Amino acid sequence: MPMDQTAGEAGAVPLRGEMRINEPMRSHVTWRAGGIADRYYMPADLDDFANVLRAFPQQAVYVIGLGSNLLVRDGGLHGIVIALHARLNDLQLIEKNESGGLVYVGAGVACAKVARFSAQHDLAGAEFLAGIPGTIGGALAMNAGCYGSETWQFVERVKVIDRSGQILVRHATDYETGYRSVKLQHQSATVPAEWFAGGFFRLSSGNQAESRQKIKQLLSQRVSSQPLNRPNAGSVFRNPPGDFAARLIEACGLKGCHLGGAMVSPKHANFIVNTGHATAADIEALMMMVQRKVKKAMAVDLIPEVRIIGEPRRLA
Repeated sequence: MPMDQTAGEAGAVPLRGEMRINEPMRSHVTWRAGGIADRYYMPADLDDFANVLRAFPQQAVYVIGLGSNLLVRDGGLHGIVIALHARLNDLQLIEKNESGGLVYVGAGVACAKVARFSAQHDLAGAEFLAGIPGTIGGALAMNAGCYGSETWQFVERVKVIDRSGQILVRHATDYETGYRSVKLQHQSATVPAEWFAGGFFRLSSGNQAESRQKIKQLLSQRVSSQPLNRPNAGSVFRNPPGDFAARLIEACGLKGCHLGGAMVSPKHANFIVNTGHATAADIEALMMMVQRKVKKAMAVDLIPEVRIIGEPRRLA
């Protein structure tokens, strides 16, 4: 839909991004499955992001990046999806000295790009981001991590935007962070929804060649251990304390298990892949089956790491 039509419908400040109506979400999530979004908006910049939030005050809002940790149910999304990948794409070296540097990263920047940028500027610590198939906004939201490092180890402060379009800066100390968990200190139900617009990362001094070699090793390990040849959403379940979800799933004999077009990867048991024509319902049902079997055999509750949103498809 043309930009001016959308702005006129909303009765707000003219929007400068791109609005799509009835957009198939399977095109925007790495599982390549899911329903239709009523509205799908790609903001021109952070101010435009704020404007679209103000323009549709009554709409449910879903903010996404690369869609790499997301399952959209087959009934779709009623509201507006705001897609940040390659939109909030600032990537700047703010300061640098002998001990390290400070890098600002917009929420729409791919994590792997941050790893390469940091290495290029002889900064160490961000190499692990090369193994995270998402954007910084998602990494901040879930404290994404791999290979022994987590996003919030390096966060000094963040830029956030709330449902009213107000842009704020918060410090790392304002948040409680843990394994795949981030929330505001003393957050209550009355706190309005807000999303990460970017982060300031404090990195230590490093060596470009050493960082590049580390990134190369991490990517090689990822390729050898993960089913990257089929659509997937990364690790499906969180690792339980002191154990690994993949070990538990494999111990239950579930590698290669199918439901419709969804399959537990024979290569990595904590990955569910789309074998070609999986529906979101196939994937979710397989997740639930894995949870039931692991609970019965191992007495462990597997908690999903992926986010599930939207409505189930209604039967005719």
